[in-house]
Amino acid sequence: MGGSRGNARLTAAAGAVLTVLLLAEGVTLLGGVGRLLVPHIFIGLLLVPPVLLKLGSAGWRAACYYRRLDEYVRRGPPQLLLRILVAPVLVAATVVMLATGIAAAWVGHGGILLGLHKVSFVVWGAAFAVHFLAYVLRVPRLVELDWWRPDGLGGRRLRQLLVAGAVVAGVVAAIAALPLAHRWHVGYAGKPGSSRIEAKSLSAAA
Repeated sequence: MGGSRGNARLTAAAGAVLTVLLLAEGVTLLGGVGRLLVPHIFIGLLLVPPVLLKLGSAGWRAACYYRRLDEYVRRGPPQLLLRILVAPVLVAATVVMLATGIAAAWVGHGGILLGLHKVSFVVWGAAFAVHFLAYVLRVPRLVELDWWRPDGLGGRRLRQLLVAGAVVAGVVAAIAALPLAHRWHVGYAGKPGSSRIEAKSLSAAA
């Protein structure tokens, strides 16, 4: 199945997919979530399966290393700072950010959920920046070996299916959850004191 090298390639491919999706999500923030509410929620839901794949792949490597499996021990642990500080913060912030974003959309208004979503995004952004800079130079080569210039390492097709399956699952989940954007609009517009301008912009986005 590719062992530790295959695991590294799967993690890199999942990371590459997430980088593209996160850039797209960033565009919805720069363009204004009020005007781009539907794509913001759509991409946020689409992110969930690839995030789970990335966490699972990285968690598998950590578990194998701490179980002292020779192949993973020979590859060594992540850098100390990344292992004991950045990774736990990044994982926790990712889970909170996605969970509160989905929950806020489900409830249909902001409140404490939206506040937690924003705070977790700030924490996540700082941790992700460190994580991204630490690994970005390794990703293209690892992705290339599985997707454009295969070298015969076992498990290539399975890794491709896992990545593609995560994207497809994300698209299906995002399409199914599009009504959340409309629920958010209805809940927000119905709150006392909400401005007509913001309500109209949310309506236009929906």
